[in-house]
Amino acid sequence: MRRPERFGETLREEIAEIVGFELDDPRLESVTVTDVKVAADSRDARVYVLIGGGEAEINAALAGLKHAATFVHQRLAANLNVRHVPHLHFVRDTAEENAARVGEILADLDIPEEGTTED
Repeated sequence: MRRPERFGETLREEIAEIVGFELDDPRLESVTVTDVKVAADSRDARVYVLIGGGEAEINAALAGLKHAATFVHQRLAANLNVRHVPHLHFVRDTAEENAARVGEILADLDIPEEGTTED
């Protein structure tokens, strides 16, 4: 595993702890940190989050994360022994939503199971 990937995994674990246990924002109750991608120069990091709820709740949670980014950055600087903590950009992780949508589309196609024949 390359260094940015290892660093991203460390950041993911730390950010998940901070968001889950240190932030008292009710908008962030359904937030799960799924992945962190660190730029090659380690100056920026995209933090992918999965957020439960409707579109309004998702937008509110993203606004809460954006508002808390400075606090999360400060906590990371205190917890990690690194020279520079990257600037955090919180991004909605839509991979699971896309997978569910593909499953719905496939179910709508009504493909017969293997071993059965239609007359």
